[in-house]
Amino acid sequence: MDKASVLGDAIKYLKQLQERVKALEEESKRRKTEESAVYVKRSRVFVDDDEHSSSRQETLSDSVSGDVLPEIETRFSDKDVLIRIRCERKNGMLEKLITQIENLHLVVISSSAMLFGSSTLEVTIIAQVPSFLPPYQPLRTPLFSTTSLRS
Repeated sequence: MDKASVLGDAIKYLKQLQERVKALEEESKRRKTEESAVYVKRSRVFVDDDEHSSSRQETLSDSVSGDVLPEIETRFSDKDVLIRIRCERKNGMLEKLITQIENLHLVVISSSAMLFGSSTLEVTIIAQVPSFLPPYQPLRTPLFSTTSLRS
């Protein structure tokens, strides 16, 4: 092999690496603004104290209210997270949600709540994820358990 062919191969390889870096950077940008939304149906867990039985999960019918509550949506952007929750109106629910978010080591930047109809609460919270936590930590499960508690 002569020097020209070695140099030509090296240049081709560098161009391939540059294209790969560009593709990874674009993917990284997409992931930073990735949206995550879920609508959770209410469920109830029945557990027998019998040693031979196992727990089972059953979905409740929402035919009376027509709503599927709570609805929890989270959106991440870098170290910021936007949390939107629609749940049943209960006394102290906003305080419980903010406490739960702080228990997850998130820093609450802003929060707002408003009533929708006579029995639905709409909550929007903006929080920051500290640098020592993973940027996309699961939030819906702990928030779902908080909004599903009976008062």
